[in-house]
Amino acid sequence: MKIAILSRDGSLYSCKRLKEAGESRGHEIDVIDPLSCYMNINCAAPSVHYRGKQLDKYQAVIPRIGSAITFYGTAVLRQFEMLGSFPLNESVAITRARDKLRSMQILAREGIDLPITGFAHSPDDTSDLIALVGGAPLVVKLVEGTQGIGVVLAETRQAAESVIDAFRGLNAHILVQEYIREANGADIRCLVIGKKVVAAIERQAKPGDFRSNLHRGGTARNVAITPQEKDIAIKAALTLGLDVAGVDILRAERGPLVMEVNASPGLEGIETTTGLDIAGMMIDYIVQRAKPGFKLKSGG
Repeated sequence: MKIAILSRDGSLYSCKRLKEAGESRGHEIDVIDPLSCYMNINCAAPSVHYRGKQLDKYQAVIPRIGSAITFYGTAVLRQFEMLGSFPLNESVAITRARDKLRSMQILAREGIDLPITGFAHSPDDTSDLIALVGGAPLVVKLVEGTQGIGVVLAETRQAAESVIDAFRGLNAHILVQEYIREANGADIRCLVIGKKVVAAIERQAKPGDFRSNLHRGGTARNVAITPQEKDIAIKAALTLGLDVAGVDILRAERGPLVMEVNASPGLEGIETTTGLDIAGMMIDYIVQRAKPGFKLKSGG
């Protein structure tokens, strides 16, 4: 099978592991920088060109598109979808998941429990917005933030007002969210492939921080998840239309809460912690799904 990995950096752990897993199974794997692609968009003969040449058809495409290039990266992915390539995560599902506000609204609509979250535009709403999520301490998040960047814990009401006003002064879109104190700076990352949770780890924030992201210095360990946590992780991924997702769950007193759904989860932390061949599982899933005549779940 001929498979393309859409990534700006083929030296990243996840990209290298996917290429290695694919080639070890006898597949032809090419890493393609989406920003170096350009497209001929027409109904008769659509095509993708790369560094001066028209690309041959790929049976499947693995999008490893960073948040900074979501718009152009998903446009390139849509073009591959037009050409009949099976996408490991469809373009529309990626854009849906990348928009934190939109994804949370979709999840809430489907009855998936989340931390209480507020969103407003006018600075006149700041006081009521803070009260809406239960007051301080609370978490302020940039809608476009990733890997813990643009996430601030405001310990007091005054601090919350200052942070919210500062972000608004930059014309940034923000979410205000209740702080789940009982989580103690830890969350559960569930790796979902298809309709299965294939791995789960607990990520713990470093001392003095509340962000459990491994990129921010957090640590990870194997963890056993409950049937309820497993069900909510799978439902969250399916609700957003994702074949592969990293679903982050907080353990609250009222039950598991979905904090975020990542459409391009990193593999290093979860493979290193669990010892599992997650990249191989992703390749095997592609082989299972990328059959002639498949149709996009979203219709493109």
